Amino acid sequence: MGGPERLEDVHDFLLRLFLDRDLMQLPVQDKLGAFIAKRRTPKIQEQYSKIGAPHKFYIGFRYVQPLTETAIVEMETDGVERAHVRNELEKFPPEKREDVVILFSAHSLPMSVVNRGDPYPQEVGATVQKVMERLAYCNPYRLVWQSKNLLLVPIAFTSDHIETLHELDIEYSQILAKECGVENIRRAESLNGNPLFFKALADLVQAHLKSNESCSRQLGLRCPLCVNPTCGKTKAFFANQNL
Repeated sequence: MGGPERLEDVHDFLLRLFLDRDLMQLPVQDKLGAFIAKRRTPKIQEQYSKIGAPHKFYIGFRYVQPLTETAIVEMETDGVERAHVRNELEKFPPEKREDVVILFSAHSLPMSVVNRGDPYPQEVGATVQKVMERLAYCNPYRLVWQSKNLLLVPIAFTSDHIETLHELDIEYSQILAKECGVENIRRAESLNGNPLFFKALADLVQAHLKSNESCSRQLGLRCPLCVNPTCGKTKAFFANQNL
C-alpha cells in the first residue's frame, strides 16, 4: 500500500485508497470516495507534519565501515536530538516492568467483514500467541486493554508509518493516555530494517521455492460470504499458476 512521501502526495494517496473496492466498498464509491479523500486531506497532512518526514537514518557497524563512531559523529554534526537504540520495555522503571501490560494493537475491521468470515482476527490472535510463547509469557498481555502502564505492540505492522508514528505515538501515547490517566505508555519498535526480519523474509521465500507450490494453499480460501469477483479471480489466478 505504501504511504505519501510528501505532504502534497496525501490527497492522491487517499483518493486511490478510498476508490479501491478491494479494500472497502462504498455506495457510489467513485463520487463518495473522492469526497472523503478531499475532506480528510488537510487533517492527514497535519498529522504527517507532526510526526516529521522524511527521516534520516544512520548505519554503524562494529568492525567495518561505516563504524559506529563515524555514525555518532555524523549524528552530532547533523544536530540529532532523538534516536531509537534500545528496547522499549527497558524505558519503564525497573520496579514496574513485570507489571507492564503488553498491549498488542492491530488495525480494526468492520463487523460486516468479520461476520463475512475474514480470517484476519484469528491470524492476528495466532501471531500474538506465538510472540508471547517466545517471550515465555513474561508479562500480562491483551489484544485490547487499558492499564496504568502499557506497552503497545503494533502486531500487524512491519514498518513505521502514519498509524504508528501519529495514531499510536501521539494520539494514544500522549493525548489519550493523559485523558485516561495512563502513567507510562510506550510502543515497541517496529521491525523496519531489522536484519532478523530480513532473514525471516528470506527464509519464507526459500521455503516457498523448495515447496514447489505456486502459492500457499491458505491463499486459495475465500471468506465464506465473500462476493467480491476481483478477490475470487485474483486468488484463482495465483492458485492456478504452474512452476
